[in-house]
Amino acid sequence: MSNLLEGLEALGLGGVSKMEVYEDVETKEKKGAADAGATEVHEKSEEEFLFDKTHTCPVCDGEFKCSAVRVGKAKLVGTDSDLRPKYQGIDPLKYDAIVCPRCGYAALTRFFTTLTNAQAKLVMENISKKFNAKLKLDGVFSYDDAILFHRLALASAVVKRSKLSERAYTCLKTAWLLRAKQEEPSTEEKEKPALKAQELEFLKNAYEGFVEAVSKENFPICGMDEMTLDCVIADIGRRIGRYEEAGRLISKVIVSRSAPDRIKNKAREIKELIVEDMQNK
Repeated sequence: MSNLLEGLEALGLGGVSKMEVYEDVETKEKKGAADAGATEVHEKSEEEFLFDKTHTCPVCDGEFKCSAVRVGKAKLVGTDSDLRPKYQGIDPLKYDAIVCPRCGYAALTRFFTTLTNAQAKLVMENISKKFNAKLKLDGVFSYDDAILFHRLALASAVVKRSKLSERAYTCLKTAWLLRAKQEEPSTEEKEKPALKAQELEFLKNAYEGFVEAVSKENFPICGMDEMTLDCVIADIGRRIGRYEEAGRLISKVIVSRSAPDRIKNKAREIKELIVEDMQNK
């Protein structure tokens, strides 16, 4: 498996970068943008969507500022089949990982403050003591910046032994960023195969984490109800070639009596994509 945490060596986290995303979970158990136009972001227009938001780190108690997207300013123009949102003029996904520049703790916005004292201690011991990078957290983030910050968020999730769903969701959002970078006009064609391979690796890990989370966690999971998450898992399965499992899961949504029409319509679209991909493979 390619390393989902590569690049963290530059932040002083060489040991952390070699961790397996779900390794400690197994051990514990054994022991008991946008559309095509919106990705064409110009720095001046993107800056207009941003402001410096103040955060207090739950690990080191340090106060810092980080770029954030103004609520209601970005216009949603569509979604991918796995629910990746696309906005006009900016890709808010780039700004969803919050990073403390003092201690290196990072997490997606919805998870940043929700950690226990024991988890904070694990982050301090395994990340903060080694973290030695100077990060630029204001202004416009490049996709490379955002991908690095999301990798750091994944490292923090692994280190603090977060829920499976947090790791899976972080993997999914990192995959979306890698997909968005492939669509960016400035990305050279020769770069795209490697970016696609990384996207698929993150999707595989998202699939693994979500499937296990469904059996161990209560809904809603990462803000999603059961039928919505089933659609997401099925589409991820389609993208990584798990057609049989994806087909079974999406069929369950389609025949469900409790799923709303909106979700059933989405499920039918995904089923068509599964059939199409199987015919073309």
